[in-house]
Amino acid sequence: MKKIIMLAVAVAMFSACRNTTENNTGNQLPDSVKIVSLNGTISEIVAGLGLEKNIVGTDITSSYPESLKSRPKVGHNSKINVEGVLSLQPNIVVAMDKEVSPQLAAQFKTAGIKLLLFKQEFSVDGTINLIRSVGDSLLKQATADSLIKVFDAEVASAQKQITHKKAKVLFIYARGTGTMMVGGLGTQVDKVIELAGAQNAVTGFSEYKPLTSEALVKANPDVILLFDDGLQSLGGTQGLQTVQGISQTNAGKNKKFITMDGTLLTGFGLRLGKAISELSGKINEAVK
Repeated sequence: MKKIIMLAVAVAMFSACRNTTENNTGNQLPDSVKIVSLNGTISEIVAGLGLEKNIVGTDITSSYPESLKSRPKVGHNSKINVEGVLSLQPNIVVAMDKEVSPQLAAQFKTAGIKLLLFKQEFSVDGTINLIRSVGDSLLKQATADSLIKVFDAEVASAQKQITHKKAKVLFIYARGTGTMMVGGLGTQVDKVIELAGAQNAVTGFSEYKPLTSEALVKANPDVILLFDDGLQSLGGTQGLQTVQGISQTNAGKNKKFITMDGTLLTGFGLRLGKAISELSGKINEAVK
């Protein structure tokens, strides 16, 4: 009961501070505020806003900046350990709205913890809106505006570097040969492939579907893209080439396989410009 009362007092202090900020943007969160982030992209933005020191725990997708890897982990954003969150005694929990169930939200409310939920759209404008929303909610509007200016410049610079033609890129999500999925339309990888000046080799479905040899042959990609650890789970390039249907594609015949860090590739956060630049550069190398 004491813990709940203390958290309620801390949240009240936060709320009072935020209400004052509506009239005086010079105010900011108390240095003592403790934040738990349940999403890697949000963690990156919170850190970019200058609040990295206030993050006392994260979900396991929060791996950037490097220092967040050593923070206590409270589970994957799709399966959060509530007791783990409460044990860190946060004043604020930040998360994506689609990743927090009503039951989880109710548990945080009962514990007196301020829950801030954000929407994410997988686009340049969507990321700008997310940065601004997080900045507004954490009383870091001016810092958020500065981050957006840098973000805009990095994305524009990355897209100027695109020199390849509309290469057909197929993304395979792999966790060993037993779990292999193809990224369809509307996914994060579909959107970042488009931003990198290429096109998704998949056109017939959305979201993710199990990989089949028939789908591979039909898509016939010029390049196959995987997460770094996804390719490792298959035993590297040699293991990928043994997957049925790979050798029948242009990518397989020419060994045009590229990989990227999963958090960077699909995060749609502050480093989107870097993701576009790295992906387009690797596609350039593959198809030249």
